[in-house]
Amino acid sequence: MATKADYIQLENADDVGSIRDRLSFLRGQRLLLIWPEEGTILTRKLDLVLIQREAMRRAIRLALVTHDAEVIRHARELNISTFETIGAAERGRWKRGRGKVFTNRFQRPKEEPIPDDLKEIASRIYSEETTQEKRWRRIRRVIGAIVFVGIAAALGYVLLPSATVTITPATRRVSTTTDITVSPQTLGIDIENHIIPSSPMSIQIDDSGTVETTGVKSLEDAAAAGSVVFINKTASPVTIPAGTVVTTSAGTPIQFRTTIEAKLPGGEGLQLEVPIEALQASAGSAGNVDSGTINTIIGPMADSVTVRNVAATAGGTSRTQHIVTDEDMATVLAIVKQQLQTRAYVEMQSRLTAKQCIILDTIKIGEERDDWKTYSAKPGDVVDSLTLSMKAVVDATLVDEQFAQQVVYAQLAKQMEVGEAIKPDSVTYDLGCQSTGHIDATTGQIMFQMSGTAVVNSQIDAEQVRQQVVGRSFNDATATLVTNLKLQQGIPPQISVWPQGFDRMPLLPFRIAIQIQDAPTPS
Repeated sequence: MATKADYIQLENADDVGSIRDRLSFLRGQRLLLIWPEEGTILTRKLDLVLIQREAMRRAIRLALVTHDAEVIRHARELNISTFETIGAAERGRWKRGRGKVFTNRFQRPKEEPIPDDLKEIASRIYSEETTQEKRWRRIRRVIGAIVFVGIAAALGYVLLPSATVTITPATRRVSTTTDITVSPQTLGIDIENHIIPSSPMSIQIDDSGTVETTGVKSLEDAAAAGSVVFINKTASPVTIPAGTVVTTSAGTPIQFRTTIEAKLPGGEGLQLEVPIEALQASAGSAGNVDSGTINTIIGPMADSVTVRNVAATAGGTSRTQHIVTDEDMATVLAIVKQQLQTRAYVEMQSRLTAKQCIILDTIKIGEERDDWKTYSAKPGDVVDSLTLSMKAVVDATLVDEQFAQQVVYAQLAKQMEVGEAIKPDSVTYDLGCQSTGHIDATTGQIMFQMSGTAVVNSQIDAEQVRQQVVGRSFNDATATLVTNLKLQQGIPPQISVWPQGFDRMPLLPFRIAIQIQDAPTPS
């Protein structure tokens, strides 16, 4: 009676490796592999072959419980029993599986010829070669090899070499200063006549300014005081009444008067000191005079006495106050107007596009009214400063600087020779329309100058260069390029070739690379 079989329930995740691992715990038994109820696995014939080999190595007889037709077909080819249920497997007879899947030489079809059977026919087709035939065969092989090497060498000579030619075109700098006319009557740009259009711009602005007043008004303050010494020139006494006027003689006379009546004793040379004070006309600090400067008497007493001040007079003070003058009014007006134009220019600049600019000489006060001006004082007022608050309309002329640049660029282009071109990124312009110009009061046209510079390069046709040097020696190629091209002085063409040691330019133009490098920018 057959031994009871062991069961292995397979899962959808099982593969050959996992099943072979589970077989490692069994030996010499009957084993029933049960396929999962849903889904299928191990549908390749190779899977069953590998499992069957592992089972035979462990003396295990296999049987399968599965409904998969593909698995059943492969199992039948391998002589493995399959059943629909476990009960059928327990009741049924198990086959002994085959260890080899492929047929052996004894199972080969009768119609397939054996190599030994073909020997006689083959010997008739491939008869033995004679000595002469073998010699000619060797000669043909040698000739074929020589021809092949020659063709390969020729192709290599033509196809393999490559060269790089580095050329530095001639470079020079051109410059121009062009007179440009800005015309309000022109709508478009006239490059030939250097005329470009303009557009007006106005803005209302207000500002204020303050200046110090320059008028001066003197005011009286304390009069200077001191004393003088009267000297008798006679033998008789002299009465000096109060109010006697004495004065200085040098420079602007400063007058003083005695404040008391005094009696000078009789006798020549006798002296008497009398107090004095500056007259109102000489009041203030001007009455502070040095000693010895008061030496003159006004009136008939000059015949009988002389006078001197031994000490300087002092105590005289004066003060002044600033007043508004007409010049102050004009000055503050000019200052505020300038400020208005400056502020208007800054405000206008903020409203311009990148290429627009303002001609500075056209900025002016376009409209001003008396009721737009407010002064803090009027002429003659005693104040230290004068302030003006003012509002005005400021006018200016705008131009598109790009128009002016086109005119200058055209003048630069006229300096090019045949075969030259301007290097685009080398063109520079000055400030252009922001410079000072001349305004024609009659026509309203504005003339100014604009300068520009650019670098001009000789144009090199790479394809033409290839055709000129193809197949030539290095020296011949270099001489041809120097003769036919406008190259930068002192920088000859540079030629490099691959493979090294090759002394000629490639025969194929497309194997020649042309590199055009910029020369140092001329000053």
